[in-house]
Amino acid sequence: MEVITIDSLAYKELITKIDIIAKFVLERQEKENPGDSWVDSYEVCTFLKISSRTLQRLRASGSVNYSLIRGKTFYKISEIQRLLNEHIIRRNEECLEELIKNHQLYVEQRRDIKQDK
Repeated sequence: MEVITIDSLAYKELITKIDIIAKFVLERQEKENPGDSWVDSYEVCTFLKISSRTLQRLRASGSVNYSLIRGKTFYKISEIQRLLNEHIIRRNEECLEELIKNHQLYVEQRRDIKQDK
């Protein structure tokens, strides 16, 4: 095992550059492929204007794929898109676009909060 030591100022500059690169990659990935993002039940219900019970019925019937993390349910945006395309949920594309836009704003705000800490 080899130990490498560097000046603390150089280390901080390196970490800053890595954070900038990571932020760029994540933002680009989200813009190019928003269908890979995960949204929670609240966001889905709010922007598609459906009740939480309707969403629960879709889960119970196996109509929608989801992930359960620490008791909170998440859905891929691509899965919500599929529901709209198959007319399982009858909404227009504007609702989905609003969901994606507001989710991206939420993610950016969370990143800003984490960077301030």
